[in-house]
Amino acid sequence: MTDIEPRPVEVAPHDPNTVLSPAALDRLDRSIPDNTKTAYRRQARDFVAWCEEHGRDTLPASAQTLADYVSHLCDQDKAPSTIEQAIAVVRVAHREAGHDGQPDTRAALRILKTHKRDRAEAGKRKRKAPPVTLDVLRAMVDVADPATLAGRRDRVMLVLGFAMMARRSELAGLRIGDVTFTDDGLTILIRSSKTDQEAEGAEVNIPHGVHPDTDPVRVVRAWLDCLDATEGPLLRHINRWDQLQPGGMSGAAINERVRKLAIEAGVPNAVTFTAHGLRAGGPTEAAKAGQPVSFIADHGRWSKNSPQVLEYIRPVDKWRDNPMRGIGL
Repeated sequence: MTDIEPRPVEVAPHDPNTVLSPAALDRLDRSIPDNTKTAYRRQARDFVAWCEEHGRDTLPASAQTLADYVSHLCDQDKAPSTIEQAIAVVRVAHREAGHDGQPDTRAALRILKTHKRDRAEAGKRKRKAPPVTLDVLRAMVDVADPATLAGRRDRVMLVLGFAMMARRSELAGLRIGDVTFTDDGLTILIRSSKTDQEAEGAEVNIPHGVHPDTDPVRVVRAWLDCLDATEGPLLRHINRWDQLQPGGMSGAAINERVRKLAIEAGVPNAVTFTAHGLRAGGPTEAAKAGQPVSFIADHGRWSKNSPQVLEYIRPVDKWRDNPMRGIGL
């Protein structure tokens, strides 16, 4: 058996008590984010191909098979997070196929631990997308020409991504109707996000800016004046001739656009910038301005004890609260 992709299990129809309706199956399928399904499918295909090449069974797979596969991924110098995902995919496939507790992952995890140590000794560290700080943001906004549709849209993408501390999926999901102008600035409705499992939605309040080119209210209003529409995606697809196209930007398109703007702006290490840098840049600059962690976490839709938000803030604290500062060196 080689089909190990995670999916809702459809049982034999002879027992009406254990049959799921097509509507239920569809909702189960849509409960898994598209990017997660894509990653799982890729990992599943790679595992199946390796097992077939080496004459191994995929379901159920032995502990030795999984350990050898993990060692194979280590030989390819895959990132530890990628290998962890591969192990999870195999485990989920076994559980959904009724092979609970299989395969034993202890040997695989020990091999992964050795791989992490080997990478550390070789000077390799987890790669992080650099934060789009305020200076970088302004440089990127400057190369987004406001005389073009693409330039106005890109300014909205950059400024809202930074000011909302937004995930790229949240930016891609924004609709025109999600934006409300108020006396104090903007209120943005985020209908659903990665951590909003119940899709309850969240509102993000963004005050007026002080710089004309990065004032969220100004850049959003300028873009909506171009759209001349009251519904549909906020970040629209635009072709090479600067013409609006049906449909909105995908998360991948936003990611690529951020990188391209960083390159055009001449930002150091521009190719390492991603849309995640916008989400990281907001809390970084807010921490520099002395904003409390609780305010930053709430604005960015993290829990107040989230290790992720602290990861953005700690580099600021290490300089601001450095014990070597002011001792007379």
